[in-house]
Amino acid sequence: MGGRQRPPRARTPRRNGRVNPRVEIARIEGFLAWEAEVAAAGRDARAFAAQFPWLPEAERESLEQAYAADRLRYAEEVVDRAVERCRRLAARYRAECRRICTRWAALCLSVTVAAALLAVVPAALRG
Repeated sequence: MGGRQRPPRARTPRRNGRVNPRVEIARIEGFLAWEAEVAAAGRDARAFAAQFPWLPEAERESLEQAYAADRLRYAEEVVDRAVERCRRLAARYRAECRRICTRWAALCLSVTVAAALLAVVPAALRG
C-alpha cells in the first residue's frame, strides 16, 4: 500500500555551489520516517480490516484504504503542527538573540564612551 505521500519540498539553495550535508541528512531522515509511517499505517490497516472476516474482499480493501488514509492524514497534521511549533520557537529565539546582542552592543558602546570621556576629561581639566 503506497499511501498518500507528502508533497515534495522545495530544493535547498546551495551555498558556494555545495549542498549542505546536514540539511540533506535531515531530509533523508524525514523521508525514511515518513516511509516508516506509511508502512505502519498499511500494516495496521490490514490488521484492523482482518477483524472483519465476514466483509467481502473489496469492502475489506476499501476499509484498509480508508483506515490508512485517515491515519496518514492525522500523521501529516501532527508533523505540520510540530514544524510550525519549531518555526515559532526559532523566530522567538532569533528575536531574543537580537535583543541580547543589541543590549550587549549598547553596553560595550557605553563602556567605550565612558572610558574615552575618562581619558579626555582629566586632560581637558588640566589644560
